[in-house]
Amino acid sequence: MARRSGPMPRSTGKALGVWLQSQATRVRAPLTAAVGVGAVDGLLIIGQAGLLALIINAVAIEGHGLRTVWPWLWWLLGVFAARAIAAALIETTAFEAAARVKLAIRTELYAHIQALGPGWARGQRSGDLTNTLVDGVEALEKYYAAYLPQMRLALFVPIAILIVVAPTDWVSGLIMLITAPLIPLFMIIIGKGAEQLNQRQWRRLARMSAHFFDAIEGLTTLKLFNASRREAEVVAHMADDYRTSTMAVLRVAFLSSLILEFLASLSIAMIAVYIGFRLYDGEMLFLPGLFVLLLAPEFYKPLRNMGTQYHARMEAIGAAEQIVDIFNTRAAENKPEGSAVLDNTKPLEVVFEDVGFAYHIDQPVLEHINFTLEHGQRIALVGASGAGKTTLSQLLLGFISPSRGLIRVNGVDLREVANTVWLEKVAWLPQRPTLFHGSVLDNIRLGTPDADIAAVRQAATLANAATFIDALTAGYDTPLGDRGQGLSGGEIQRIALARAFLKDAELVVLDEASASLDPDAERLITESIERLARDRAMLVIAHRLDTVRRADRILVLDQGRIVEQGDHETLLAAGGRYADMLGLYRSTPT
Repeated sequence: MARRSGPMPRSTGKALGVWLQSQATRVRAPLTAAVGVGAVDGLLIIGQAGLLALIINAVAIEGHGLRTVWPWLWWLLGVFAARAIAAALIETTAFEAAARVKLAIRTELYAHIQALGPGWARGQRSGDLTNTLVDGVEALEKYYAAYLPQMRLALFVPIAILIVVAPTDWVSGLIMLITAPLIPLFMIIIGKGAEQLNQRQWRRLARMSAHFFDAIEGLTTLKLFNASRREAEVVAHMADDYRTSTMAVLRVAFLSSLILEFLASLSIAMIAVYIGFRLYDGEMLFLPGLFVLLLAPEFYKPLRNMGTQYHARMEAIGAAEQIVDIFNTRAAENKPEGSAVLDNTKPLEVVFEDVGFAYHIDQPVLEHINFTLEHGQRIALVGASGAGKTTLSQLLLGFISPSRGLIRVNGVDLREVANTVWLEKVAWLPQRPTLFHGSVLDNIRLGTPDADIAAVRQAATLANAATFIDALTAGYDTPLGDRGQGLSGGEIQRIALARAFLKDAELVVLDEASASLDPDAERLITESIERLARDRAMLVIAHRLDTVRRADRILVLDQGRIVEQGDHETLLAAGGRYADMLGLYRSTPT
């Protein structure tokens, strides 16, 4: 998801504006209601001005008492009440429209990111994605809640007032007609500069969010290398740049508001001066003059409001650039949803046929990968860091698709199988499993939400997790913090294993779950993995060579190729790459 450093091309801005408009079709009903109520409020403004003019004229000019104007006062109170109700309805319906659009866009963003898969997400910056999903979508609210309704009201209300004013005083009507276009004209002229500043501001915010998020995730590493203070200075420098750019945007926003208010005030003053001279010369009666003067500020108010809300449009376009970038992403490695049906009557068999993969066309990660993984078989992948072990497992999980060759599942090309269908047959246990905020029960049932408590307890027992779960304050209902806060590494691994047992998948992809654990936790997890490996296919990414002895076959990867394969004894006797790696591993001090 590349970030543009220069100004946004005009064509791109127009395209984003069209995209924002297209999303309004989701909420046509509440937006139409907001505009309709706003139009009624505009008509009530005209009635309010007429009643005020009648009352003031009757009392101040004609000398009538309260008894004469009392009926008009009641009507005026009714107009005030109706306008208060209209204002509440406009705010409620506009907010409802914005909330619906935000919910729909955020839901689609989540679904799209999930469809792109971990292969794509791994290449993105977490802070950037988080900023887009949270702040970026929130920035669209004012566009739908304020700008779109106001843009339509800025046409209706001034025209309605002009239709009433022109027959009453054609000179004032002519002044309104001439000066009204100046406000949106200057709004657009000033807005062009502010638009570029807004876009640059959103890019700075995205970079700062991504960098700060990365710094937080790597805080332990920064502390270990005594680089935390230097990183804090970098974050402070970025925050100061963001503050400076924010002030630049605010300067333009205040300048535009000042100019719009000046133009509106000048136009109202012109009308007031002309009416004042004509009243002084006796060319105009007090009642129509006051009526026009009361309507003059209301004539320019929708135009001023539209100028104010124009900044909401610019902010929305800046945020939409990142959102649309994600929606337009169709990663080459992202496989389409297939419709092929797997033969579930046969034992699972996965065949890699001359598989190759490259993230970049001239930099292959895997080449000529050929092997078969059958039901009841355990295959271990070993190799140096960067040899392609993780990429191979991503291919097997279906997160990415081969650049060349085929992966067949029971004779069917994996690319032709729907992701949802394939992932139902697969359980993935990463080296650092993720636990989410919720109860222990919720976390175990993550992949099978409908499982009953008896099945959950059995899965926990098989994973050697039942004992410590029962010892928790609320047992299976004990709430956990994000990432399993409150549990040890071994307990987190056993809950993840319980997930796999509960899902009862035909294929398990395991990223050596017993690494970096104490001996007791390692023993419990090893026992659980032995149970899990029975009667199913298992692919193990091995980081410690002592753990691959139980594998039926070991694949030794080197620079993206399988250079050796066989069981532990065979490879050790061959004296090749595996034997060298094992000797080097054992000679390394622990």
